[in-house]
Amino acid sequence: MNGPQDLGGQMGFGPVAPETNEPIFHAEWEKRALGLTLAAGGMGHWNIDESRHARESLHPADYYASSYYEIWIKALEVLLKRHGFVSSEELASGHKLNPGAPAKRKLEAADVAGVLARGGPCNRPVSSQPRFKAGDRVRTKNFNPTGHTRLPRYARGKTGVIDAVSEGFVFPDVNAHGKGENPQWVYTVVFDAHEIWGEGADPTLTISIDAWESYLEPA
Repeated sequence: MNGPQDLGGQMGFGPVAPETNEPIFHAEWEKRALGLTLAAGGMGHWNIDESRHARESLHPADYYASSYYEIWIKALEVLLKRHGFVSSEELASGHKLNPGAPAKRKLEAADVAGVLARGGPCNRPVSSQPRFKAGDRVRTKNFNPTGHTRLPRYARGKTGVIDAVSEGFVFPDVNAHGKGENPQWVYTVVFDAHEIWGEGADPTLTISIDAWESYLEPA
């Protein structure tokens, strides 16, 4: 879907202003928001793609009015309700009213450091050979799906060149909806600036994206 997070090429949002010596957390509650999200994800009922899709599916007005960790908490509420852990009434009251769904597993405090150190690698073997190779000219597909996608709007329907063939990775467009990992080859694709931004673009610039194989077709 064309979610509110997809801001590439959009105007009116002001300059990017990095914060000097920015702290990891701006408030104590943000630590708790991160901890809750990781602990809830550790129950094993959703994957990182469904979690990301929940954040990107927030209403644009709500998304833009929320801070980073507010978006995380609002998306976590969506996931917890979707999977039967809490109800809207319980969230409103702040108290448990009915038995919730049982967790598949539990992230114990003693295991947190090890789990975070391992991370969640998404590279997977792919049975087929890559369709493209470095130097091939390709065109990204022009679509506006109702579900999850990692192909940004500004790069759809554009012609570029394969710069590198990466590994196979979980395909988020289906994994976010519980349809399996279905790994695909991922490619680094380079575009000239004028192809992306049109007339007036800086001719010395290029833009590169990582694209799953099904996003691409021969140019």
